[in-house]
Amino acid sequence: MKKNLLISVLMTLVTTVLLGLVYPLVVTGLAQVLFPEKANGQLVRRNGSVVGSHIIAQPFVGASYFHPRPSAAGANGYDASNSGGSNLGPTNQKLIDRVNADVASAQAENPGEPVPVDLVTTSASGFDPHITPAAAVFQVPRIAKARGMSEKEVRDLVARNTQGRQWGFFGEPRVSVLELNLALDSLLK
Repeated sequence: MKKNLLISVLMTLVTTVLLGLVYPLVVTGLAQVLFPEKANGQLVRRNGSVVGSHIIAQPFVGASYFHPRPSAAGANGYDASNSGGSNLGPTNQKLIDRVNADVASAQAENPGEPVPVDLVTTSASGFDPHITPAAAVFQVPRIAKARGMSEKEVRDLVARNTQGRQWGFFGEPRVSVLELNLALDSLLK
């Protein structure tokens, strides 16, 4: 019995050290050597400062910026320490009211145009950094007016920042809201 207890304790210590310390350190070290940008959050830097991440959405406010999908992460959305959706079902009145309010707000901004679904629904994680090209084009009139640009200039910018399907067949075309807003800001310089 004593021998079995000793073996159990030693096995627990060895596996804890191997799987709890050595393995994570090796994987982290390999990631830092082989994929340093991805291992560090794919940060976007401008003029030496971190302005965002390629993989995590952030809120943009104001008429002169493209807006991302709504976020249910945290109390006010976009809370990186509280990733996740609202878990509200499609028949939940709170979700219906929020979506209806978002649709009404979007239609007031761009009357007569159908509102792309990704402008009024959250992603599962709450941090989807992309919107559909249709959602970007929907916002063009507001941004063109706020920035004193022609709608064609803004549409061309959206087209230049639209990413195709990954490897030509995975996923859907998408637009990074952060990259698009950075491209807009660079036009002012």
